[in-house]
Amino acid sequence: MPHAHAHHPHPSRTAALNRAFAWGIVLNVAFVAAECVAGLWYGSIGLLSDAGHNLSDVAGLVLALVAFRLARRRPTARYTYGYKKSTVLISLLNSLLLLLAAGAIVVESILRLRHPVPVVGAAVAWTAGAGVAINGFTAWLFMKERRHDLNVRGAYLHMAADALVSAGVVISGVVIGRTGWTPADPIAGLVVAAVIVASGWSLLRDSLRLALDGVPAGIDPGRIEALIAAEEGVAAVHHLHVWAVSTTENALTVHVAVGDLPRLETIRRRLRERLREEGVAHATFEFETAGAPCTGCGEGDE
Repeated sequence: MPHAHAHHPHPSRTAALNRAFAWGIVLNVAFVAAECVAGLWYGSIGLLSDAGHNLSDVAGLVLALVAFRLARRRPTARYTYGYKKSTVLISLLNSLLLLLAAGAIVVESILRLRHPVPVVGAAVAWTAGAGVAINGFTAWLFMKERRHDLNVRGAYLHMAADALVSAGVVISGVVIGRTGWTPADPIAGLVVAAVIVASGWSLLRDSLRLALDGVPAGIDPGRIEALIAAEEGVAAVHHLHVWAVSTTENALTVHVAVGDLPRLETIRRRLRERLREEGVAHATFEFETAGAPCTGCGEGDE
């Protein structure tokens, strides 16, 4: 996964993302309703499971939109970083919702395998075919910004996966229509569940790491430390910590021992520029003179 990095969309890009979320939510709510009606009418677990998955994605889109807007609220005296961390928490919640949806689909599919019911294959295929178009279009709306935000990336991956899943349901509908082999329908449901687990687990892993202030994916602390140590005038580097402020911004604190005090401001400026290039937007340095005892280096502060 591309690492989260400082990315502040231009107002026109922010408006474009707002429109993308709005279109995605409206289109998918309409499709979920149509898929539920068709699934109940024709008795298709494949359609109902796909509708359940799409419903969880609608919830995910709504949550991602909430996070997107909260992240842009100004900091307060109580929340000095603003509400940026909400993007991580919402991404974590979204991944859990996906895995719960997958569990429900697996249970229902197994029950349908044990107790098969007739399914109208053509109706299933046509309904799911509409899903390929809607989910594919929604994924396209998030394509440009997917590299800059874990929540937008999650929305893109879910929609792209949904398009593939709907394609699988189309195939099951064609199989049933031509052969009458009804187990193809619950098998399609199990395939849906497998895709959800794969994407949900990846999102859960990445979100949990950020929620626990782990080093964001794509950030190499060793490389960062070497970069700082290589700066002219820096004598030593220690107590380096990197974590995510949000799904788009990373922060760093580090102790830097300098041997050339008159160049301290130059060193500070150059380090900030280099760290921005590495995806770290917020850098806090504690400078020390070379050879002096480390201040604030108490036991357990490693």
